[in-house]
Amino acid sequence: MANHSETNKLKAASARNARIVKILAVCICVCLAFAAGFLLRGDQGILKRIGFESLIVAGEQNPGATVRGDTYSSISARVAEVEGILSNDSMDSYNLDEATSGILASFAEATEDPYLRYYDETRYQAFIKENASKYGGIGVLFSERNGRAYAVDVFEGSTADANGVKAGDFIVAIDGDRSQEWSANEVINALSRDEGDSVVVTWRRPATADAEGGDEFSTTLTTAVYQEPNVTTSLEDDQVGYISLKQFTQNSAALVGDAVAELEEQGALSFVLDIRSNPGGYLTQAVDVASLFMKSGVVVEIETVRDGVSTKSVGSSTTATDKPLVVLVNGDTSAAAEVVAGALQDSQRATIVGTKTMGKGSVQRVQKLSFGGALRYTAAYYRTPLGYDINNAGISPDITVNDDGEEDNQKQFALETALSLIEL
Repeated sequence: MANHSETNKLKAASARNARIVKILAVCICVCLAFAAGFLLRGDQGILKRIGFESLIVAGEQNPGATVRGDTYSSISARVAEVEGILSNDSMDSYNLDEATSGILASFAEATEDPYLRYYDETRYQAFIKENASKYGGIGVLFSERNGRAYAVDVFEGSTADANGVKAGDFIVAIDGDRSQEWSANEVINALSRDEGDSVVVTWRRPATADAEGGDEFSTTLTTAVYQEPNVTTSLEDDQVGYISLKQFTQNSAALVGDAVAELEEQGALSFVLDIRSNPGGYLTQAVDVASLFMKSGVVVEIETVRDGVSTKSVGSSTTATDKPLVVLVNGDTSAAAEVVAGALQDSQRATIVGTKTMGKGSVQRVQKLSFGGALRYTAAYYRTPLGYDINNAGISPDITVNDDGEEDNQKQFALETALSLIEL
């Protein structure tokens, strides 16, 4: 009797186990079928070959079929889908070039890169045009803030100066063209004309450098040739060599090196390097200028997507001087000029005086496109030798001295500081 009871129990347990195995098998099959359906739902060819045409969801097809990509994560796939629908079913048509400009302009606005621009072929050719004059033809040195050109310096006695243009005025339109946000390079090219030509420039004067809006005014200016020196020097108090560098052009390091040598011959025992309102320029020249005052070390760190973080160090040329140095900066000190200030500050080679710099520590690249025109975008960021971000941060001075708007108290303070650093 006991054996019969045990046998029944074993049969019942075996039946339960069999049911559990069947349930698990069904679950596994359902999971596999779900996974297979998920993987194959976008591949119409395979679904048709295995006889599952009913699993093809019409709403998920890409009628364009021109771009590989997932419409959940690819702009190109989404545009291709819309383009395919319009091509197959829409009664309307569109201008391809205008659509391209509109789409890419909206794309640029959706990013956080204020310098991202799409240039059609006409604008691209104007952008890359070579000009003999670096200052354009109206007596203004231009810089760029958040992708918009503005006057960083107005030459005394120039046609712009005579018409009331002031440093800080932004370009709104040239000859009535306000269809774009003008970059500094585009402005320089557009204003580089034959001497005596007339040009109408519309400006915007904001309340502060970063403010939107502001009063607009137009000027009719006559272009002329201006020969403003890039480097000016003086010997102050018979002991302090003052050097002003307006921008980093192709020969800036040579000019500054010559200036240091000449001032030392005149008796300079310390120096002031004035790079206020300097919009930057060639990074190689910035490294070479810093190398005139630094014996060794890193000048700048450069971060890119492809290379990660790389560095540029002091060159092998002989240091121009080891005498005390003060560097003057302000809110318009930008890009390569900020690299120099950051390098000299981090290496404790100079005392930085003035106000915080702009914080334009980025590099823009212009890439020609296969269908015409080009794309301008930010391709790298600058950091100081100690790894501090320059972009959107700027270089904070060791001694803050605000511009009083009348007498140049910043320069006077810098000269006094340089004088105090001379070892008697």
